[in-house]
Amino acid sequence: MDDQTSQRRLMDERGFTLIELLVVILIIGILAAIAIPSFLNQKGKASDAGAKELAHTAQVAIETCAIDNNGVYAAASCDTPTALVAYEATIQTSAGNGNAYVSGVTVIGTVSSVNVTGGYAVTTTSTTGDTFTIIRANTGALSRVCTTNGTVHTGCPAAGTW
Repeated sequence: MDDQTSQRRLMDERGFTLIELLVVILIIGILAAIAIPSFLNQKGKASDAGAKELAHTAQVAIETCAIDNNGVYAAASCDTPTALVAYEATIQTSAGNGNAYVSGVTVIGTVSSVNVTGGYAVTTTSTTGDTFTIIRANTGALSRVCTTNGTVHTGCPAAGTW
């Protein structure tokens, strides 16, 4: 090969300039700065969704328990988180394993002598620290209330209901 041929090859195999590389890196950095916070928030959403589902599972368990106890929620076997595990083994009653857990069961206004079933409140806590509560009034009306741990999570809107 002569010198002219090797010079032509070098000119044909031109690479990117430093400026072009810096512009590409800058664009990638801007896109990452936009996308990463959105992806990190997804973990909080998933955790809050798990806590909501667990609240519903606890609701079904306490309703089932009341049916077994003549419609009374305050029966000794229905008024604690651990009691609900007998009806649904997947209910977690303490923090751990990166899962939501049932943090409280409260029986409201039960008068068994006149067969008034009263109501209840089941509360779950997400790994984000948000709490989700399903409340059944003695009229049978259901309401869902949530509280946040101070940070913004989409699982608990500002209005406090879900």
